[in-house]
Amino acid sequence: MSGNIFNSNGTHVAVLNGAEVFDLDGQKIYELKGINLYRLSGELVGHLNSAHETEKRLDRSTDRLFPVRGRSRQI
Repeated sequence: MSGNIFNSNGTHVAVLNGAEVFDLDGQKIYELKGINLYRLSGELVGHLNSAHETEKRLDRSTDRLFPVRGRSRQI
């Protein structure tokens, strides 16, 4: 599974490639198991609303996991 992750405001914040989540600089930051997001240390930190769509949206409570940078773009 691959796709883009957008925060609750519609800003592109990450990329999903398989079960790996990368920031916009290409650095692996989380792992996805089902809809659950885990730090690389194995700690559960949040979840996606749906893991089956190519464009994933975060709810406001999960936005904090993906800080918005100047390189992010609005859709």
